[in-house]
Amino acid sequence: MASKVFDVSELEDFARQMGKNADKFRKQQKPFLRKEGNKLKTKTVRGAKVLGKKTGNYLKSIKRGKVYEYDGAQAVRVYSTAPHAHLIEEGHRMVLHDGTEVGFVPGHHVFEVAAKGFEPQYLEDVDKMLDEAVKL
Repeated sequence: MASKVFDVSELEDFARQMGKNADKFRKQQKPFLRKEGNKLKTKTVRGAKVLGKKTGNYLKSIKRGKVYEYDGAQAVRVYSTAPHAHLIEEGHRMVLHDGTEVGFVPGHHVFEVAAKGFEPQYLEDVDKMLDEAVKL
């Protein structure tokens, strides 16, 4: 009866090393997500500035949240604290003081556009971070 024996000691060493790197990688996740959240916030504010209106506190209200757990993974969000942000984002009806509707202002979808535009850069940054984590 013929048999083959595979030497997996190198593979075991690699798995042990990856286990050590996993701890370092977990520690790098929060700062990485904060930095990426700041980049997305900057992109969102730039998109909001394109609207041309500099009145109110809409631009000042765009914030980056804390890193939190979402469906078993870490996440960060960019949001607005302005009470009228949802009107700019999703649109609203134009209503006169007597209650008659005279039109509809379409939404600008500032956050959605910024998120879609930021996605390629985010994926590139994730690839760079993973390359660095593997090199450790």
